[in-house]
Amino acid sequence: MRAVFTGVMLTLTLAMAAVPNLTELNQMIARFAPAELKVDTSALSPGDKLALAKLVEAARVVDRLFLTQRWSGNAALRAQLEKDATPQGKARLHYFDLNKGPWSDLDGQTAFIENVPAKKLAGSNFYPEDMSKDEFETWVAKLPAAQQEQAKSFFSVIRRGPSPKNDKNLTAIPYSKAYAADLATMAKLLNEAASLTSNPSLKTFLTLRAKAFLNDDYYDSDVAWMKLDAPIDVTIGPYETYNDELFGYKAAFEAYITLRDEAETAKMKNFADHIQEIENNLPLDAKFKNPKLGALAPIRVVNEVLATGDGAHGVRTAAFNLPNDERIVKAMGSKRVMLKNIQQAKFAKTLMPISQRVLSPADQKQLSFDAFFTHILAHEMTHGIGPQNGVRQNLKDTHSAIEEAKADVTGLFMLQYLFDHKLQPEAEKALYTTFLASSFRTLRFGVHEAHGKGMALQFNYLTDKGAFVAKPDGTFAVDFSKIKGAVRDLVHDLLEIEATGDYARAKKMLNELGVIQPALAKAIDKLKDIPTDIEPVRSL
Repeated sequence: MRAVFTGVMLTLTLAMAAVPNLTELNQMIARFAPAELKVDTSALSPGDKLALAKLVEAARVVDRLFLTQRWSGNAALRAQLEKDATPQGKARLHYFDLNKGPWSDLDGQTAFIENVPAKKLAGSNFYPEDMSKDEFETWVAKLPAAQQEQAKSFFSVIRRGPSPKNDKNLTAIPYSKAYAADLATMAKLLNEAASLTSNPSLKTFLTLRAKAFLNDDYYDSDVAWMKLDAPIDVTIGPYETYNDELFGYKAAFEAYITLRDEAETAKMKNFADHIQEIENNLPLDAKFKNPKLGALAPIRVVNEVLATGDGAHGVRTAAFNLPNDERIVKAMGSKRVMLKNIQQAKFAKTLMPISQRVLSPADQKQLSFDAFFTHILAHEMTHGIGPQNGVRQNLKDTHSAIEEAKADVTGLFMLQYLFDHKLQPEAEKALYTTFLASSFRTLRFGVHEAHGKGMALQFNYLTDKGAFVAKPDGTFAVDFSKIKGAVRDLVHDLLEIEATGDYARAKKMLNELGVIQPALAKAIDKLKDIPTDIEPVRSL
């Protein structure tokens, strides 16, 4: 889980019905503040340094593969843009690369280049462009059970193929065949990296993941990734389903090549030691709780060397929680990876300037990078607690937004529990005030995607409960007499929806609360000149 939003454009007022001119394109690009990411490789062994170079090369292939997954016309369009040496052409290519396609993530996935679909296709390139949801569901219902599973698999694309009865017949093609050339290249590079490193766990993971690229069976390599204990911490493969806005079935390829921060990782042990205790005390009927979470639930703090594919377009991921295979989550928990240098860049370039507009001077003093960092950690940890059995399938298209909101607010609940039981230094005011300011950072992206829609749900719910208060001067504040109770109530409601698989209730909640209310829209409008996110600049 991690880190695009029914969205109206909230961060820049442009006439998007027309293709933006050079000035407008530069304004759009300026929403991503350049941020240098420093990574120290001096402690790596000679073999690991060579392996790192191979992994960076494999991650570049992921970028190419993801372009194809996002839209069938992406590769050709990018090649065309590369040939345009005019200022307008260079700006288009720059913004294309920021978005991994011709649709602006920050503007409701609307096109900024002519002669492409006006908005990103809901099914990306996982399904035929002319296929409807009803057509797919009718086709799947008639298939034998094994073929139904393949059609809904995370690792297959749906294409049209010739049939004696109907030349528009749908068929499922496994990723290993659909993307055979790129996956073979990636497998070769991973095997070469495995031969260079002396770290046994990294060698095992890379070897098994290379095999998975060729047979679509990711289970063993996901288990090996959970056990990965190496200076180079690599995540590479098909994971998240956010790009499949039709059904949320199909996984997009992404890569994060990172180096582990040993000192910061060691600090996280306290959280992991109490994760079962948090599960046991969730405000949820006991019959829905997991009495024995997986013993292995590693937390890694890392610094990003390179992110590509689905991990590197639009708003950049600050942390993620994987794998998504519920068999592994149930047996082993899930691994939380914290991208510290990305988080530091976001805090400095966006959250600090935002706080000066939405918080009073007194409340600005409560803002804390430690609170920001700690809550992201709690968010990732709480993806792995609460209901896990069939939640994604039962909640269908509402799952991602409900799950992101659940992780946010349950993260607050977890930290409050640790404060109350003297298991973590008390920092209530910093936690909730920083979360309030951070919510504006997320809401600026719109409510087209899961994170934004989930944050709008939380913001409106907590406002309705009186926990967030809009002041006459346009700033916002936390009511500390109401915030803890409101958080607990929201945790209960979201966990109950997931536990019961109540799709209708989830849909209703998102329709009513997953929106930008007028007062909130007015506040967000005042943030237009502040960069929305970062554009990483590498030091390597």
